[in-house]
Amino acid sequence: MRIYTKTGDDGTTSLFGGQRVLKSDLRIESYGTVDELNSHLGLVLSHHPDPLLAAHIIRIQDLLFILGADLATPPDKSVRIDRISMADVALLEGMIDELDDTLPPLKSFILPGGSATSAGLHIARTVCRRAERILIEARKTDVISDEAVHLLNRLSDLLFVMARFENASKGIEDVKWTPR
Repeated sequence: MRIYTKTGDDGTTSLFGGQRVLKSDLRIESYGTVDELNSHLGLVLSHHPDPLLAAHIIRIQDLLFILGADLATPPDKSVRIDRISMADVALLEGMIDELDDTLPPLKSFILPGGSATSAGLHIARTVCRRAERILIEARKTDVISDEAVHLLNRLSDLLFVMARFENASKGIEDVKWTPR
């Protein structure tokens, strides 16, 4: 089987279920950004984060694949796929609580940085926020589930906590922002 199909040479692609849309469609942009986020998390894993974070990241990557399929499949299609649920959102909330409970309270804004792994998690967080903004915009013209939006909102919070946790696990202080 060849990797190229040439069917996208006209600037369109297929959603699950067969509907063809422009590659610039916000639904495509949304799951493309989720794919970008997943790739950043793969890069974070290559830096050998704390083992607990690595396990969480692998679980998150699985959720991002489900989210991508969810976004690529209009809800009115007869195609049966796993969809993001509130249980998935609750899973991320549990991860946030688990990690945050080990950290000192945040008393100031922090700048992205510290270890390379933490910086990578901050990059992933900003890509996650962009994906969330795209989903919000796509909802103006398309049906996007509340659960998908909630998942990205929680995930960006989780990635922030993970960046702090990674620095703490390596004995690296967060870079505090000092206003002028």
